[in-house]
Amino acid sequence: DYENLLQIVEAEAGTEDIKGRVLVANVIMNRIKYPEFPNNATDVIWQYIDGVAQFSPVADGRISEVVPTNETKEAVKQALEGALFFIQKSAAAKNNIRWFDKNLKKLFKHGVHEFYTYPEAVQQ
Repeated sequence: DYENLLQIVEAEAGTEDIKGRVLVANVIMNRIKYPEFPNNATDVIWQYIDGVAQFSPVADGRISEVVPTNETKEAVKQALEGALFFIQKSAAAKNNIRWFDKNLKKLFKHGVHEFYTYPEAVQQ
């Protein structure tokens, strides 16, 4: 799980600062807590829903091409609780953006990523 988490954080947010990397790691760790997602990081990272990879580096193979930096290792170490989803709208398909806007509650934006959770999770 740890190695896969390092790989996905590097592939998704390797150009972000440490906070941006922590936030991406948080999404994976938070998904583990919800029943509709797998209960471990590796399966969350490699999950496909309706034939769609949940993380673009899994779909395009970038996850296997990166080498995690010390900054990414530190970010994974610092991962906290919060968001369940993130998106880079400038690189996302319009139907994905619509789904995020319709079904989720935006928490915040950091760098190129916007972070979301379920609306009911905000009320808890």
